[in-house]
Amino acid sequence: MNLNVTDKIEITPSTPFAFDPTFHKPDHFTSGDNLWEPGIRWQTLNWQGMPVGIKFTSEGTIDEPKISMMVFSEAQLPHDFVDSLISEIRYRYNLDLDLSDFYKRSQKDAMLAPVIEKLRGMRPGHPSSLYEYLIIGVVLQNASVRRSIQMFQVLLENYGTLLEFDGKELWCFWNPGGLQNVSEEELRALKIGYRAKFIKKIDDYFSKGLIDEQTLRNQDRETQMRELLKLYGVGPATVWYLLFDVFHHWDFFNHISPWEQKIYSKLFFDRDPENPVPVEKLLKHFERYGKYKQLAVHYIWEDLFWKRETEHIPWLEEEIRI
Repeated sequence: MNLNVTDKIEITPSTPFAFDPTFHKPDHFTSGDNLWEPGIRWQTLNWQGMPVGIKFTSEGTIDEPKISMMVFSEAQLPHDFVDSLISEIRYRYNLDLDLSDFYKRSQKDAMLAPVIEKLRGMRPGHPSSLYEYLIIGVVLQNASVRRSIQMFQVLLENYGTLLEFDGKELWCFWNPGGLQNVSEEELRALKIGYRAKFIKKIDDYFSKGLIDEQTLRNQDRETQMRELLKLYGVGPATVWYLLFDVFHHWDFFNHISPWEQKIYSKLFFDRDPENPVPVEKLLKHFERYGKYKQLAVHYIWEDLFWKRETEHIPWLEEEIRI
């Protein structure tokens, strides 16, 4: 699909705002639906059933931020569609987040303060809808990063839409409920194994309108957890990720996967990843960050993966195995 019609929008985030560490998370695996270089991000987005291409460009500074957002489409977009898209971008990337209290509380923390100084203005954020995040979560289950990338890529190539815009070719997600005519056997033929059943069940749930992301955003955390756990194949681990990335809870931290346990052990206790600190001790350690414990750990985690962009970290490569 060639997208030749453009809308240019100027977005002003709250300050301080750091463009690159907000729009590029080095720990997220590459999937063929986005591209980044310093100061620019290209991505696709399926919004209200319409695939669009987006180009974000930084045109400001950390203390006087300004983002140019180019939206590429097949035909002229209605104003209300563009307005709702802007609101969604502001939400997903936390462009209005007030970081002042978090920074103030972290000034004296020996580990966190230097990281905040380096990444000042970084927002947590995720480009995906709830439906898309759930599908990504399924392909991440019990698989190496390399294997997860392969599975997600084959799903996009079979059911997504290839968009061409601004000289780039990137894949766009299919509509929620868009796999109704795809059998579990067909999905298994793509070599995604037992995950085929999970994906079909999740797709069915959205097809029947049994969950609505916009409505769920306005519910309290307990309601969100209860509704998410109704989804087939979604357990406490997946819910923990969803509450942070999709629903923006900074204070909820009750799960650590074995892979993260190894990395946290090395980061926070300089412990050999093969002899990790018990999960209970890690969770207790994170209580020091109070109502911002998820956000604090996010900063320290992202700092590690930004270091990996420019230097070789042998123990980390051993855990990632891309």
